[in-house]
Amino acid sequence: MRWRLTLLVAATTSAVVLAFLVPLALIVRSLAEERSLAEASSQAQTLAVIAAVQGAPGVKAWLDDPAKRPTGKVTVWLPENQTLGDQVSVPPTPEAKAGVASAQKIDGQGVIYSAAAGDDADRRVVRIVLSGAELHDGVGRRTFILALLGLLMLGLSVVAADALARRVSHPIRDLAGAADSLHEGRLETRTEERGPPEVVAMARALNRLAARIEQLLIAERESVADLSHRLRTPVTALRLDTESIDDPVIAERLELHVDNLERTVDAVLRDARRPVRPNMAARCDAATVIGERVAFWSALADEQGRSLRTRLPAITTWAQIDAVDLTDVVDALIDNVFAHTEEGVPLEVSVTLDPAEGVVLVVEDGGPGLPGSDVVNRGHSNAGSSGLGLDIVRRAAIASGGRLELGRSRLGGAQVKVVLGSSELRRSEPTLRRRRQRGAKQPGGLRSLFLRLGFR
Repeated sequence: MRWRLTLLVAATTSAVVLAFLVPLALIVRSLAEERSLAEASSQAQTLAVIAAVQGAPGVKAWLDDPAKRPTGKVTVWLPENQTLGDQVSVPPTPEAKAGVASAQKIDGQGVIYSAAAGDDADRRVVRIVLSGAELHDGVGRRTFILALLGLLMLGLSVVAADALARRVSHPIRDLAGAADSLHEGRLETRTEERGPPEVVAMARALNRLAARIEQLLIAERESVADLSHRLRTPVTALRLDTESIDDPVIAERLELHVDNLERTVDAVLRDARRPVRPNMAARCDAATVIGERVAFWSALADEQGRSLRTRLPAITTWAQIDAVDLTDVVDALIDNVFAHTEEGVPLEVSVTLDPAEGVVLVVEDGGPGLPGSDVVNRGHSNAGSSGLGLDIVRRAAIASGGRLELGRSRLGGAQVKVVLGSSELRRSEPTLRRRRQRGAKQPGGLRSLFLRLGFR
């Protein structure tokens, strides 16, 4: 917007300057012609008087003196067909012989006639011819000065317009940056209220909106956390009642349901307590985080007789995701295997770095496989669980710039492939991405601000 305003002022000022300079240059040219003709007429009249009073010797002395000789080609006709000065084949006009003085522009040249008193036969006639350059002497220099003044005026207007546009565009740019931060989850972001009154009002409204969103989100999370915490008491009571049932079949079935209910409550509580983090700017060493979580779950795998194999790269593998989020992803995937497969079913976790995609996390098991492709839908489960685990994984993968894929593993069971955006890959081509963003046509003004806030 800054450059658009500056260019607009520059174009407007250029039109105004040209509208003044072009007529002014024509006036300067016309005045120069009139001045040159007037000076030549005065010199021609003086020379005619000298010819009448002093005769040929006076005219020769006047023409031989560089300080007195008139500008241009000078021709003096004396009686008895005597001609002094520049010899020409054209005789003087009848009007000049009759004593009529004239100064006019003919074929781009100035022609001046002047005659001394006397009868037509004894008339002294003087003619001065000015070339185009002599007629417009000084016009080029004056036009150049006018052009410099016009350029100076244009430059001053552009500087003033740029300063004014900067006062307007910088606060709007700060507003856009604050909107981007809010879109990425940094709800504590506030923008400085400065600039024109309209921009100040917009900044104030954005700050109030951010504060209101933060308050509503905190209140919602607290409500969900309180509700989940209150559910722990009846869940604990159900577990105690289940343990007191004599029928082992019914007790085992109820215990399984209580376990699923408890996992659901824990998942809701954990998700409610997770702070909103700017995943776009976070990163972690995926191999290290995944290795630590696999080591944590290995104790339970040994207890259940599971074969837990891990394949991790030996180099640092930066992924565009927060370590806490990646921990939740690994825990959700491994917990699904433990919850939905029999004891002793093998499990394999591998991490690879794909130059084309990024960091790829694959969790495979030898169980019965996935019950359907709709298990990633939030709250949907075909196995009696909460249906939140894979949805948490999917949302974390998308937030990092990746995706979630489900398939069949080579162990015979389910394969969950999580592609995470690689921080190294993103830093390797920032220039190309910025060029693409500049080349794309972006909406401006309020529409750009609302789009950055996520409104469609």
